[in-house]
Amino acid sequence: VQLQASGGGLVQPGGSLRLSCTASGSIFSVNVMGWYRQAPGKQRELVATRTSGGITNYADSVKGRFIISRENNKNTVYLQMNSLKPEDTAVYYCNLRYVPNEYWGQGTQVTVSS
Repeated sequence: VQLQASGGGLVQPGGSLRLSCTASGSIFSVNVMGWYRQAPGKQRELVATRTSGGITNYADSVKGRFIISRENNKNTVYLQMNSLKPEDTAVYYCNLRYVPNEYWGQGTQVTVSS
């Protein structure tokens, strides 16, 4: 299984970005896809996840600003990031889980700066 993420970049505070991640390979249909991020000097943290059944989970820091969505038939997950703040600057990693397997994408840099 491979995860390919895209959509990162440089954006000004208050701006928006959309991340995409597509999984390829033999994937169990019941799964969780999501996004985590890691800022310099910090541990990797949850941003948002969405199950194949549509249940979502968001970090408190992004609630009301970020929206996670999926296209199950394409094994693709999206993260719409609005009202971005400098503290959202990090490498964002796509994640796919179905017990006992877990897979990570290569990471995409998001920088929020004026």
